[in-house]
Amino acid sequence: MTGIEDKVVVITGGSSGLGEATAKLLAERGAKVMLGARREKNLERIVSEIKDGGGAAAYRVTDVTSRDQVENLVAGAVEEFGRVDVLVNNAGLMPLSPLDALKVDEWDQMVDVNIKGVLYGIAAALPRMREQHDGQIINLSSVAGHVVFENSAVYSGTKYAVWAISEGLRKEAGDEIRVTTISPGAVQSELTDKITHEESAQNASAFDEIAIDADAVARAIAYAMEQPKDVDTNEIVLRPTAQPL
Repeated sequence: MTGIEDKVVVITGGSSGLGEATAKLLAERGAKVMLGARREKNLERIVSEIKDGGGAAAYRVTDVTSRDQVENLVAGAVEEFGRVDVLVNNAGLMPLSPLDALKVDEWDQMVDVNIKGVLYGIAAALPRMREQHDGQIINLSSVAGHVVFENSAVYSGTKYAVWAISEGLRKEAGDEIRVTTISPGAVQSELTDKITHEESAQNASAFDEIAIDADAVARAIAYAMEQPKDVDTNEIVLRPTAQPL
């Protein structure tokens, strides 16, 4: 038996990319996964594939900018599987642009998804984990939460915030709840698809050739989860070996 088997794991942004890879890997290792995202067809497909492989999975259509929907997602995990052991706050957006471009709507969206979405997840999961006297919250930051690069000011700001929120939670959580921050570099995902600023999109596409598979991040999440209860893996930074940033 691993430290993953039979754990109930809630994953936001679970309809593609890192969320999908993480759900499938954890289900293969015996976890029960509850997926949340906006695209129901994708969620249906992923849950069906997990069940066909003998795993346990369910979903709730979830927009992480809605506190009520995030609460419903975590409540759904308890209804389906009896508890919530791990929350993976994975949902995120990366519409890079220079500040001069004044893409204020995109700034607002990043703050709502990347920061408030994480906070809503914590607000839903933390009280239940307190009642259980056990739990783990895994927040997805980014290398951009460690190094600011051109056209990343707002995105990096949101990912620095994720790091700060995680560290604050870790210090408050005591020895019952573990807190982990995962900061990936270039990973094959849909993040760059939403960049509307042409120059920023071109710069980001330069990383496509070296981007690592989403499974690499899924394995990092699994590593943090499977440690003994007295081991709290606080931070993991992983990049393609060819990525200097």
